[in-house]
Amino acid sequence: MSEQIKQIAMRIKELREIYNLTVEELAKEINISPQKYRTYEEGNTDIPVSVLYSIANRFNVELTAILTGDEPKLSLYSLVRKGEGIGVDRRKEYKYKSLAYNFIHKKAEPFLVTVEPDMSDSPIAQNSHTGQEFNYVLEGTLKIQIGGHEVILEEGDSIFYDSGNKHGMKALNNQPAKFLAVIM
Repeated sequence: MSEQIKQIAMRIKELREIYNLTVEELAKEINISPQKYRTYEEGNTDIPVSVLYSIANRFNVELTAILTGDEPKLSLYSLVRKGEGIGVDRRKEYKYKSLAYNFIHKKAEPFLVTVEPDMSDSPIAQNSHTGQEFNYVLEGTLKIQIGGHEVILEEGDSIFYDSGNKHGMKALNNQPAKFLAVIM
């Protein structure tokens, strides 16, 4: 795994220990199995952004602090130029860029997400997290599964949903799909 994932794993373990929680207690609070949570803390597997977001909310810290080890400092505005933003190593088919990483006390987390095409017939990996999510497709075609429903989004389409429901995405037509994701 990448060095970034190992650093993130170390930070979430430190947070859990500072708050004197067991793996089982925190896993239950963020609605995943203790076994799965342990793999995240070991730094040997990818940690979904949804899990990191839940941990950040649980400990009342900025997601940026977990991702980078630095606290955001800006409160008037945060400017991110084209091609910039904090990249988050994710699964090979998802690339995230945090678009407001240096703004403190955000009420939402905006990401630019690129989903690489997956030509396999494997089911779409799904996750859930507290809150709501807004996705706006910038490029390509995206298949989204939410709570047993399937929706196809084209460039310019958007969807808003309760992210507490299981959801996942897949790029279609053998082309990457790029969308703006806002997690609230």
